[in-house]
Amino acid sequence: MKTAFELAAEFRDDQGKGASRRLRRHGKVPAILYGGRQEPRALALDHDRLRHLMADERFYSTILNLKVGEAEQAAVLKDVQRHPWRNQILHADFQRVLEDEPIRMQVPLHFRGGAEAVGVRTQGGILSHLRNQVEVACLPRDLPEYLEVDVAALEINQVIQLSDLRLPAGVQLVELLAGRDAPVASIHALRVEEEAPAVVAEAAVAAAPGAAAPAAAPAAEVKEPAKGDAKPAKGDAKK
Repeated sequence: MKTAFELAAEFRDDQGKGASRRLRRHGKVPAILYGGRQEPRALALDHDRLRHLMADERFYSTILNLKVGEAEQAAVLKDVQRHPWRNQILHADFQRVLEDEPIRMQVPLHFRGGAEAVGVRTQGGILSHLRNQVEVACLPRDLPEYLEVDVAALEINQVIQLSDLRLPAGVQLVELLAGRDAPVASIHALRVEEEAPAVVAEAAVAAAPGAAAPAAAPAAEVKEPAKGDAKPAKGDAKK
């Protein structure tokens, strides 16, 4: 069975939140190894080494070689927990791999021909990637690192479905096995928002030749006192 990465680990007996915190303080990552018709085992991994390997996309979709002392175990990464804001790995789950036992894995999609796509190059459309990865089911020896999606022939308003993907021999898509055929990529026309009707109407009036300027507001009327208006009281007159 071909493996792409080698990762050293050690068994650990102390478990729980307190034990995990102590491991992290010493630069370790608590992990679990399960499956393969054996009992789960708790592991401890070097944090910096694991973080370095996880920077490679292939680490998530290939078979790993876990070395614990003199023993070696083929495994795949099934889950990882990260700190919300620190660049820190909190926990990892690994599944044992047996040559005769099918596995299910998420593998990335690599899109090819986007710039040359008919719907983009000659029809002015926009290419959208609706999936970045898919789940496959296969034997370990058939596990692909990625699946290629050729969109060069895709025209505007066309869609590539899961059922359109070319799969290697022995590989199946889990969603298709469950009867679900989802879109993977599409090309659609560029949408232009229409101006509001009121704005369009105002612009048309302003652009019309000889458009009359709005009338000025009427001046405030000054009312002169009538002849019969009351005179000031005597007490208010100048003495």
